[in-house]
Amino acid sequence: MDGGHAALIKDLAAAVGARLVAAGLRVTVAESCTGGLLAAALTAIPGSSAWFEAGFVTYTPRAKHILLGVPWAHLDEALIVSAPTAIAMAHGAHERGGAEVAVGVTGYAGPTGGTPACPVGTVAIGWVTARGEQSQVCHFSGDREAVRAQAVAAALAGLKDRLDQDFPR
Repeated sequence: MDGGHAALIKDLAAAVGARLVAAGLRVTVAESCTGGLLAAALTAIPGSSAWFEAGFVTYTPRAKHILLGVPWAHLDEALIVSAPTAIAMAHGAHERGGAEVAVGVTGYAGPTGGTPACPVGTVAIGWVTARGEQSQVCHFSGDREAVRAQAVAAALAGLKDRLDQDFPR
């Protein structure tokens, strides 16, 4: 991960941790294309055991279904990288991880994969809190490492924004 993304991710993870502590909440993550990088960014912050509950790396459709309960209907080629799947992953992490807040990330980091309708660089992120669910589909550029770093940064930025909105100081 290049220095720019690494510094941004570290700052965002620290800000998320501070917001979770202030709100008395814990987070669980469900990841696919990021392969555990989101959980690693969060747990790199000292004191994260006070607010990080669990991480699920569910790389295959089967794992998403078995470990997170993502419906098979979301796991075909047309929907595997989509807002509904990211939300379903976040809900599964929320229910199985026991934290109040959850994030789901699925995408095509490359260099292979993707479809004409959903090319490499497409990443869907879902956030679930007690106040509801939200999602975003992003289109990142660059190589595999760059796409994964951008996905982690976007997931953290979105989580921070939602914590700020849902649990104001």
